[in-house]
Amino acid sequence: MSIVADQLRRLDAHIERIAVVPLAVNDQDPEEQSYDGSAGQPGLYSAAASLSSPRINELVHIVKSLSSSSSSGASLNSYRIQFLLLQSGLTREPSIQQLAGKSRYETEIEWLLVGKATVQTYGLILSTLLEQVNPLSDDIWYWDDVLGSYWNSTLYTAQTSPLRMWAWSKDIYSDSLERFHRLRRIQSIRLATLPLIPGEEREGGEVDAETAAKDSDFEQPLARNQTVSEQWRQFYSIVRESIAERTLHDLRRRIFSHVGVGRAEARRKQHQLRKLREMSATGLGILMMEGLSFNATTDDGESDQELQEWKGLLERSVALMDMILKNTHVVDVGLSEYEDKVFAGVDEDPELSIHAEYTVEPERPAILARRILGILETGLPSHINNMADVARQNGRPPRLIRYWIPAMALLVSSSTIFRILVNRKEDIIAWIRDFGATTRDFWFNWVVEPVRKIIGTIRHDTTSEIAIMSRDSLKADRESLERMVVDFAIDKPDVSVGASSITETQIAEIRSRVKEGDVTPILKAYERDMRKPFVGAIKGDLVRSLLIQVQKTKVDLEVAISGIDALLRSQELVFGFIGLTPGILVSVGLFQYLKATFWSRKGVRQGQKARRSIRVLRRIDKILSEATPSQTSVISYKDHGLLISEVHVLRKLAHDVLPGDVEKEFIEDVDELANLRGLNVQMRALDRIRWAYAEWLSKMN
Repeated sequence: MSIVADQLRRLDAHIERIAVVPLAVNDQDPEEQSYDGSAGQPGLYSAAASLSSPRINELVHIVKSLSSSSSSGASLNSYRIQFLLLQSGLTREPSIQQLAGKSRYETEIEWLLVGKATVQTYGLILSTLLEQVNPLSDDIWYWDDVLGSYWNSTLYTAQTSPLRMWAWSKDIYSDSLERFHRLRRIQSIRLATLPLIPGEEREGGEVDAETAAKDSDFEQPLARNQTVSEQWRQFYSIVRESIAERTLHDLRRRIFSHVGVGRAEARRKQHQLRKLREMSATGLGILMMEGLSFNATTDDGESDQELQEWKGLLERSVALMDMILKNTHVVDVGLSEYEDKVFAGVDEDPELSIHAEYTVEPERPAILARRILGILETGLPSHINNMADVARQNGRPPRLIRYWIPAMALLVSSSTIFRILVNRKEDIIAWIRDFGATTRDFWFNWVVEPVRKIIGTIRHDTTSEIAIMSRDSLKADRESLERMVVDFAIDKPDVSVGASSITETQIAEIRSRVKEGDVTPILKAYERDMRKPFVGAIKGDLVRSLLIQVQKTKVDLEVAISGIDALLRSQELVFGFIGLTPGILVSVGLFQYLKATFWSRKGVRQGQKARRSIRVLRRIDKILSEATPSQTSVISYKDHGLLISEVHVLRKLAHDVLPGDVEKEFIEDVDELANLRGLNVQMRALDRIRWAYAEWLSKMN
């Protein structure tokens, strides 16, 4: 919700409260008097009959359509307001019989309709002025950049050099053409004064000798019939003289550099834009402070003075809007002259009822409705066109001017670029194909496949489990070791159990110990044969015990690996997300880059909003710091208009960031900042906005 919408809703409700009071008073009259002075029917019957007439019903329907609550937005567009005014019939010239037959109810409802139309027109003009101030600020910043560095000034001079050359050539051509035509007229007059050649007749009668003697500076040979080539030579000589004189006149261009001329032009346009911005802000401030400025109401209701003067206030507000639309684009006058001209035009407006001697009461709403329609049909469009013309003449150059240098460079090098593209056609196609294949492989190998594995891990898919070794490898090696040790114990019972034979119980015990990693029989044989290694290697069991211990080492290694394998399986989901992270980071980063590159024009990002909000707060502080308050501590119209425009931008930036409850408090503080309650109150409101909402502004970074 913008500041204009809040203002319209407040004024719309105020108009309804004021306009309903006369209707209630008329209901209490014992008899209703018509405007021709004749007595009507008894009050209750007359009121019911008047309010139930088709004309009253139509006007009430139009009043509802003009209300701020009739649509999703508070304000209506210009075409809708014009249509409703035409539908009401107030814009047509009424006859004397129609004026005499109007009841007081119909007139008061017409005033209510015109009041709501005035409020809607007021909001439309406010929105127009607000929309014009901010683009002017953008163009002023552009000229600041041009004047801020020598490189930017040089670039601007080069960009606009064709325009200056075209203007200079056009001036030379027009001046030379004027001189040529004037010379032809002088020659024709002189030829008319020469003696006649025998046999030649003079047309056009006698010519005055004094007329022929004028402009004698042009000493050109006279000829009665010049050829086309002679005329062209004569015109060419005139062009050379004009160029020489123009060069002498443009001494400033010869003394100063071309960059200095460009900087002077940029400085002049910046000054014009600042003046236009100040004029628009002054008009906005006048409308906000003086337009529809109803008096404050008391708890008991509307004051009697306001009930008597609100209709005249509507007329003055419409006249004020008309004068602002007519004079805002004129940048040749000062701000004080502009304000005096606007207020003087309102005071001397001939269409105000206080200046009209023969205006009757029933005709006043129609006169005001026709004036509002004229503002909407001609005044507002003319103002928009005039402002656009001034802004276009002094604003940043068109895109064609700003980018013609790189465009020409691209055009000149286009043949070389085309030749390179044709010669490297196969390489370019291969690069594109490889880029597509790389992108596809990256997407499937680093995004899709890790996601599939994570999903499989969550669902306990056996094909997605992490495994360093095969599932049954440890089991087979352990059973092999068990068989080797048991066979050795059976073959060598004296070493294993210290007896000549071994029982099944002892075999079962050895088997269970092997499962736990105990191969004592093998170690006993190994220790015995190691006493005499060569004999043990040839006649004993040294080699066999060594090989069994190798198998034992293999089993121990597989047990350790199986522990690591179990640990990895327990953290398989973590490893899956780790494998997915690079692909997600690259994808999100690329998406954000593309979004910032191609979609940034659709809306300002939050970081940019934060920077703009801080800049807006800085400009508001600068406006209030440099303001020159009056004796009542109220800032000027210009400062108030600039403040309103900045507050309007600040509310738009904060709308999508602040939470709902915080935004309500923010709007209250902003309204206190924009209202004219004194400069000290506004400065305190600005400080409160800075520290109270710094948290959300920092989150926007």
